[in-house]
Amino acid sequence: MKALYKSGAHAGFELVDRPEPETGSSDVKIKVSTTGLCGTDLHIQAWDAWAAATIKTPLIPGHEFYGEVVEVGADVRTVNIGDKVSGEGHVVCGMCRNCRAGRRHMCINTVSVGVQRDGAFAEYVVIPESNVWVHHDPSITDELGALFDPLGNAVHTALSFDLVGEDVLITGAGPIGLMAVAVARHAGARKIAITDVSEPRLAMAASMGADLAVNVATTRLRDAQRELGLREGFDVGMEMSGHRTALPEMIENMNHGGRIAMLGLPSESIDINWSKMVTHMLTLKGIYGREMYETWYTMSAMVCSNPVLRAAVSSVVTDRLPATEWEQAFDIAKSGQGGKVLLDWSVFS
Repeated sequence: MKALYKSGAHAGFELVDRPEPETGSSDVKIKVSTTGLCGTDLHIQAWDAWAAATIKTPLIPGHEFYGEVVEVGADVRTVNIGDKVSGEGHVVCGMCRNCRAGRRHMCINTVSVGVQRDGAFAEYVVIPESNVWVHHDPSITDELGALFDPLGNAVHTALSFDLVGEDVLITGAGPIGLMAVAVARHAGARKIAITDVSEPRLAMAASMGADLAVNVATTRLRDAQRELGLREGFDVGMEMSGHRTALPEMIENMNHGGRIAMLGLPSESIDINWSKMVTHMLTLKGIYGREMYETWYTMSAMVCSNPVLRAAVSSVVTDRLPATEWEQAFDIAKSGQGGKVLLDWSVFS
């Protein structure tokens, strides 16, 4: 099969022929149709300090995907050949304290598809049956199906706190931040502000339902608050950027008792005003991945039942390129000017 391959501890990938993955007794083999490019994949391609400390090569990366089941193991009971599926990228042990308590997204032994085991930047990927999400609704296209992993991040983050009637601040208008706008609007938020430095992404955020899209290169959040008519600060914050200045400025603009969900991964240490965290009685919650599998049920129900939300989420895809043009796809993703970039693996069919 064709696959993007990281052969060693160095920058770059190669599009090469690799053996098809073998299907274990509890596994499912999926013929990949579309894959999304994630920030994690950019780190792996660049082979930065995070990748060097995290990744063991050789590796096939990629964890956001949609495809069709072509083979199932002897012990598989609920997934069938021909099913159209996405996949949960966190493979858990099932036996640690959190797994046995039903908190699988907190598994201490998590292994990530495309990070610690071969992933979906290939014609075929194999994952455990328990990680397969079958799409039964015909409204789920191959593009929307490839978004379910990052959409799950947006849904998990956005629905960490009650949003009905609340004023929401989202920092970072990447694909997940953009989808969080649509989810917050769907969930009943009152006012939604989002920040970035990319004007094209801020324009997309406005089309997704943001009341105010703020370029923080020129405008401070205090001014944005006044423009929205907020007298006491934001009620709920979602930090999606990982930028070192985003969380401190968010904290400065939260209402007393405000709640912050943090998904963005900082690349360096961040100094925040802990006195304000205490005296303003703020809540800070770290988010990693999706709740398994409550988030999957929630996002499936939302996008399948609401055509407006489904269209908004689908619009996050701005570029779809054949997998043979993966280098151009990565360059587009690294530019930070558009939405989600997809690779099309059907070119090898």
